[in-house]
Amino acid sequence: MSSEQFAAMMQYITDDLAAMIVKKQALPELDAILKLYASKLYAMLEREETKLWQYSTDMLYSLFEQEQQTGSIDFPDV
Repeated sequence: MSSEQFAAMMQYITDDLAAMIVKKQALPELDAILKLYASKLYAMLEREETKLWQYSTDMLYSLFEQEQQTGSIDFPDV
């Protein structure tokens, strides 16, 4: 995947995930985005080689929530 394709895909993933955080955690959009950008999950998601971009928004939210609650992320075997 080219870097341009990955950047375009990341925008959709980030938008969807931030919207889910807003909805499920009842946060203002800016707060949700800042929380997402500050997460370990997002840092890993930004790296194309991790292949986390292949996960559904629901799975990414679940991992985000897990990180928020425990401070760590246990990735599922896929």
